[in-house]
Amino acid sequence: MNARFLHTNFTVLNLDKSLDFYRRALGLKEVRRKTAPDGSFILAYLEDGQTDYQLELTWYRDRKRPYDLGDNEIHLAVRVPDKQAAHALHREMGCICYENHDMDLYFISDPDGYWIEILD
Repeated sequence: MNARFLHTNFTVLNLDKSLDFYRRALGLKEVRRKTAPDGSFILAYLEDGQTDYQLELTWYRDRKRPYDLGDNEIHLAVRVPDKQAAHALHREMGCICYENHDMDLYFISDPDGYWIEILD
């Protein structure tokens, strides 16, 4: 068997805020959406326009409190073409949550507290 990665799911409290964050911070675009017939949830799929891999954002209508991410040891990693420009943008956005200068990497945090590792 040869499995192939398709997507990662993050469950979000405010879908519009999350969509705006991923568009601004990483250039991801929503490519499709599924809405429950009763409106109880929305699935929004984001792509980078270069790979088949997707980030699925799930929003639940009745959720009113932030999600518990535990120790937040899980993260998504992305490669950017210009890390200096990305770092400047992320600093301006105020979303850098951790930097490791020895390893030449840093992390940003989305509106729900999910971490994204930024590599060049």
